Amino acid sequence: MKLLDRLERSVGGYAVPKITVYIVALQSLAYLLSMAAQGRGENGEAEFIARLQLVGSLVLQGEVWRIFTFIAVPPLTNPIFFFFAMYMLYLMGTALENHWGTFRYNVFLLVGWLAAVAVSMVLPAETATNIYLTGSVFLAFAYLYPDFKILLFFILPVKVKWLALLTWIGYFLSFCLGGWLDKALVLAATANFLLFFHEELWARVRGGHRGMLARAKSVVPPDHVFNRCTTCGVTEKSDPRMEFRYCAQCAGTLCYCIQHIQAHEHIAAKK
Repeated sequence: MKLLDRLERSVGGYAVPKITVYIVALQSLAYLLSMAAQGRGENGEAEFIARLQLVGSLVLQGEVWRIFTFIAVPPLTNPIFFFFAMYMLYLMGTALENHWGTFRYNVFLLVGWLAAVAVSMVLPAETATNIYLTGSVFLAFAYLYPDFKILLFFILPVKVKWLALLTWIGYFLSFCLGGWLDKALVLAATANFLLFFHEELWARVRGGHRGMLARAKSVVPPDHVFNRCTTCGVTEKSDPRMEFRYCAQCAGTLCYCIQHIQAHEHIAAKK
């Protein structure tokens, strides 16, 4: 991408290396603080997380910190699965940074972040989430390393491409069946993915089409004809403008050109 190349030459020095480590650290800190808040009261955890979430209407009222702190909102699950989620986020983010370089990986996250913030401004009454943003990291990783295996439930090895397929199906269902917030967040989450992979995806589509044509040509001999008039022997290759019809009254449903379909002697089956 020429635009990214130019940007990297001009502002690449401002990229934050190992940014995934900071995201994991922030979510881990928020997770620990939410557990501590839970111990102080029945709704302590929910109130703490609510102060971090991205709500456009509250941002417009002056709570600007929310456009940054929503990145730190952790997946609220038991400690074992939280540790696994943080490990996978670190693994995938580090792999993407090593593959693209620090600047491009920063841009990938920045586009997803800006898209989520834009959604919150368009739908200010709704609460935006970072789940789709981290999901885009997973989809990018799965696209680049489809055969990487994850131990599902710490037992079953599954290639990441199949989990990515389930994620895409989930995104599709959320877009079709969810509310406006779900639709907007799905579009926001896929914006950075399409920005980085649209050229490869288009090349695959074009390559697949060319491959199908090549396989079709290899199956069908070059001199093969599909239509040959039983009376005069004309084919679509000898006369490309000729039209052909098939006679249902002849044995075997024989082919005739447009000139002989009406005036020909029907051929009966041999006894």
